[in-house]
Amino acid sequence: MKPLTQILVLLLGTSILCAQQPSGVEVLKASWSKVRIGWEGDPFSGPLENFDEMRSRARNERRIAQGGGERARREAKADEANLAIIKREKSPPRYYFIYKTKVKNNDTSAITQIDWDYVFFERDTENEMGRQEFTSNEKIGPGKTKELTVTIASPPTHTVSVTSLNLEERDRFSEKIVLVRVKYSDGRVWQAPQ
Repeated sequence: MKPLTQILVLLLGTSILCAQQPSGVEVLKASWSKVRIGWEGDPFSGPLENFDEMRSRARNERRIAQGGGERARREAKADEANLAIIKREKSPPRYYFIYKTKVKNNDTSAITQIDWDYVFFERDTENEMGRQEFTSNEKIGPGKTKELTVTIASPPTHTVSVTSLNLEERDRFSEKIVLVRVKYSDGRVWQAPQ
């Protein structure tokens, strides 16, 4: 009887280990990008001026037309610079970040919901630098793949500048998708171990 008990314990332990891995879900790829909001204007609309810009333009045109010479051109450039500063202060650029992952459902039941984290690590030390947590309510049929996309205002890490992203910043870290919870259409829920 003792060997039979050991075999049962071994089988139960194996099934618990298998239940901790979402063997039915495969992460195929992941990516993220930064997008600036509102930088492109309507190509069919004319130039829009507020009252201050119109007044400044008319004043500068009048100065130059009256033969103001170099001094008038300098003052016109100064007016343009002041208006550009005011415009920039009124509407600073806004950015958002797009996080994507492509997953494949290898299970026999459809997936109805996936909780996933986009984790960023320091390339040299593999210390975690940032984590974005998402929930995607997407139906993914058995054997099907789907790209999950989330758009938010938060950058990947606190070290990534919201207003300027250069290649050196992106190369400083590695990234990984971590599946946290998967809900299936048959009622099963897989939860990552804590």
